[in-house]
Amino acid sequence: MSSYLKELEKYRDIDEDEILKTLSPEELEQLDCELQEMDPENLLLPAGLRQRDQTKKSPTGPLDRDALLQYLEQQALEVKERDDLVPFTGEKKGKPYIQPKREIPAQEQITLEPELEEALANATDAEMCDIAAILGMYTLMSNKQYYDAICSGEICNTEGISSVVQPDKYKPVPDEPPNPTNIEEILKSVRSNDKDLEEVNLNNIKDIPIPMLTELCEAMKTNTHIRSFSLVATRSGDPIANAVADMLRENRSLQSLNIESNFISSTGLMAVLKAVRENATLTELRVDNQRQWPGDAVEMEMATVLEQCPSIVRFGYHFTQQGPRARAAQAMTRNNELRRQQKKR
Repeated sequence: MSSYLKELEKYRDIDEDEILKTLSPEELEQLDCELQEMDPENLLLPAGLRQRDQTKKSPTGPLDRDALLQYLEQQALEVKERDDLVPFTGEKKGKPYIQPKREIPAQEQITLEPELEEALANATDAEMCDIAAILGMYTLMSNKQYYDAICSGEICNTEGISSVVQPDKYKPVPDEPPNPTNIEEILKSVRSNDKDLEEVNLNNIKDIPIPMLTELCEAMKTNTHIRSFSLVATRSGDPIANAVADMLRENRSLQSLNIESNFISSTGLMAVLKAVRENATLTELRVDNQRQWPGDAVEMEMATVLEQCPSIVRFGYHFTQQGPRARAAQAMTRNNELRRQQKKR
């Protein structure tokens, strides 16, 4: 290390200005090129800044793309084509392959009765297709042709063995008709505690005002005849979930509640689950397919509610965690067994 420092000592007192004065213009230009900071691997820089300018020609003007393409095409046309090492004459060499005919040995030849020979000779493609299916030669036809021939007692493969498989024609399924329920009349019947109204089905009604749904839940607190309440795909959110939770705390006749396919968050589902604990008449609860996943805490709460509420025998939700799913399955099995024993008594 000391020898290296001694080697540097002789360059300490060098006068750089005197050295630069003695250099020629060509040497100064070369020194300037060497001192330029270039980064050839930086793809974010233009090509002109990634390498040194080594051209001596003056620029000819701005880039003309059309002229450049025309020049390249002209250059390509003027280049002489390379001669083939072996010129092509079109002469065919060799002999075409002819598959030899295989003679069937005498022991493998099958002789049919004259009636069968005549029947097979005059059989149509459709009849041959059905015969092949009956004999189990499924490799000669499509799956649809094979199963149609096996399952049907008549000739149905009219196209033949070598036909192109056609897709099945399915009947168009019409859309479900809109829900004809009149919400205002339902609200009046619920408020009047109509004994003929046992089911409230508001499924797939998208434009129900939130105040009207809240009033409906408020009216169901004192109703004693409604057994089923369904709000599937009504775009209900947490305000409706809180109203349903308040209704469950006071209603003592409702047996089925379905609030699937809505916009209820984990907070709204938690409020409904806490209210279910205070309700002893509810036997069916469905809360699946909400806009967002409720989370692990809500799934654990669902399993706890099913364990603490033996009256619930049907629960609609697809668990994503193994722990709550196993607990819920065990609780549902126990609840249904308790219900079966109560019916026997």
